[in-house]
Amino acid sequence: MTAKLDAIGLVVADLQAAIDFYQHLGLDFGDPPDPEGHGHAEAGLAGGMRLMLDSLTSVHEFDPAYEPASGDPRASLAFRCPSASAVDELYATLLNAGATSHKEPWDAFWGQRYAQVRDLDGNGVDLYAPI
Repeated sequence: MTAKLDAIGLVVADLQAAIDFYQHLGLDFGDPPDPEGHGHAEAGLAGGMRLMLDSLTSVHEFDPAYEPASGDPRASLAFRCPSASAVDELYATLLNAGATSHKEPWDAFWGQRYAQVRDLDGNGVDLYAPI
């Protein structure tokens, strides 16, 4: 038997704020995004994958000892943009939506326009496009 990667999950402090943030990246969490009110929302991704957001409150309901990690993230979500200029535009949009800058947009030696931000909960979000 082989397991299939089906979803990526993030624990967030404020579910609605996280939904609002990730909508700037084109993700659709449905309407309403948390229909049962359990502090959980999902957006469909390419290839049938899903991005799941769970509020810290909802995680504590089944794992009371859970503590969010601190320091730099060990993983990031990478979003391909349609153009190099779109990287710069989306970077600015995300900063206005509450992200913090990690690396301003630059022309990377591997041939991409690249930028890195941290979302509202400190998770890594990378933006890139071919130069």
